[in-house]
Amino acid sequence: MRNRIKVFRAMHDMTQEELADTIRVTRRTINSIERGKYNPSIEVAYRIAKTFGVTIEEVFCFEDGEDAEVR
Repeated sequence: MRNRIKVFRAMHDMTQEELADTIRVTRRTINSIERGKYNPSIEVAYRIAKTFGVTIEEVFCFEDGEDAEVR
């Protein structure tokens, strides 16, 4: 899943640490999400989007062909 967290952080002049503190997770979690190593829970995704005043879909985008099957 792609995300635009780094872009939104830059637009709001916010560090990973500041975002992490705002949404109550670790900086390492933010780093892992930004790098695509970890997909956040819906609650964390919502808090990230709310922090930037946008929708979840504006921050996160599921890419076709990812290794996820719907059953």
